[in-house]
Amino acid sequence: MPSSVIEICGRFILVSNFSFSEAITVLPYELFVGLRYTRAKRRNHFISFISLISMVGIALGVAALIVVLSVMNGFQKELRSRILGVAAHVEISADNNLLMNWQKVAGVAAKNPQVVASAPYVLAQGMLSLDQSVQGVFIRGILPDEESRVADIGRHMKKGSLANLRPGEFGIVLGSEVARSIGASMGDKVILIAPQGQVTPAGILPRLKQFTVVGIFEVGMFEFDSGLALIDLNDAQRLYRMGDAVTGVRLRLRDLDLAPQVSEQLSGKLPNEDIVTDWTRQHANFFRAVKIEKNVMFIILFLIVAVATFNIVSTLVMMVTDKQSDIAILRTLGSSPASIMKIFVVQGALIGVIGTVLGVFFGVVIASNIDVIVPFIEKVFHTHFLAKDVYYISEVPSSLEGADVISITVLSLFLSFFATLYPSWRASRVNPAEALRYE
Repeated sequence: MPSSVIEICGRFILVSNFSFSEAITVLPYELFVGLRYTRAKRRNHFISFISLISMVGIALGVAALIVVLSVMNGFQKELRSRILGVAAHVEISADNNLLMNWQKVAGVAAKNPQVVASAPYVLAQGMLSLDQSVQGVFIRGILPDEESRVADIGRHMKKGSLANLRPGEFGIVLGSEVARSIGASMGDKVILIAPQGQVTPAGILPRLKQFTVVGIFEVGMFEFDSGLALIDLNDAQRLYRMGDAVTGVRLRLRDLDLAPQVSEQLSGKLPNEDIVTDWTRQHANFFRAVKIEKNVMFIILFLIVAVATFNIVSTLVMMVTDKQSDIAILRTLGSSPASIMKIFVVQGALIGVIGTVLGVFFGVVIASNIDVIVPFIEKVFHTHFLAKDVYYISEVPSSLEGADVISITVLSLFLSFFATLYPSWRASRVNPAEALRYE
């Protein structure tokens, strides 16, 4: 090969004494030249700067997508676990909130292979009073042993235990925010005021009963911590004059995702006056809202990646304009239009690959350590992102899922490749004679 040709090809070869045939032996020359073009030169610093901005934009978009989707997944899982830590998978009640013969209903439900446990409950409203403080709450009467089998509230006890609720002793377990609101602590005597009045010569008076605080729980959801109190089932039946009736029966399933199917099956086997509901209907708005927010956030943040990848178009268009003489020389040496197109596809795809890899790396690192990063930021700036009295969850959770990472990576790489097609096609259409006319 003449030395003059070697000098011309030197702008594409990393080492000046490296022959063109040896370069082709090492790797395809389209890939070699494309990689060579990604190196900064004195005369195209601006193009290199635009390429860097494109890489950073793709990296930021990919990282933001991974972090936000991980946080949304974490919220969804945390919300589900906390709600189902207090609520049941399936509940069976009656039209008038008085379910008679609950043992028979529980027996019918137990025949379903998905039902692993059942527990009766009484649900009513009341007001708790201590000294000058008054707080409205939902009163739930339970059987502690059975309740522990259908809900995880026993695992969230800060003080005391559900086992301290014994019939006839009138003990009460308060949510942490309820206890804080009325200033109650373990062993305190609180007055429970039932809304159903009793007729006396002096008129209709509310029923009052003194309870002893035997436990305090905190499930981490303000709705339950600030509005729920637990008492023994027999004490609730006596206080609200329900006799042997209960409000309903709570069921726990092997697979909570099958709750709608189990509810439908039980509805066909129970009397028409019995109402069967499941957690997907009771709290559907929460999970539907989280899902919608996740989809919207994905679309919004994916636009960042799209904008960054389309910066590749402007980068390659300027590169094609700058390298027209080089393209003409390669065409003169025998390169086909397809080869020229491959050179610029390699350059643009490399920008997308580097940006995507960096984004995935930082996104995975941040999403995996969100429980450390967020408290650090809150401590530094003396703020709290999720106030307990406003949001159901007061901490930022994160659940990194491989499917999300893979889908984001594939979409980012696809957009990066797609953005290279038009500039690369323009480069392949350069006329060597026109490009070298004024050289």
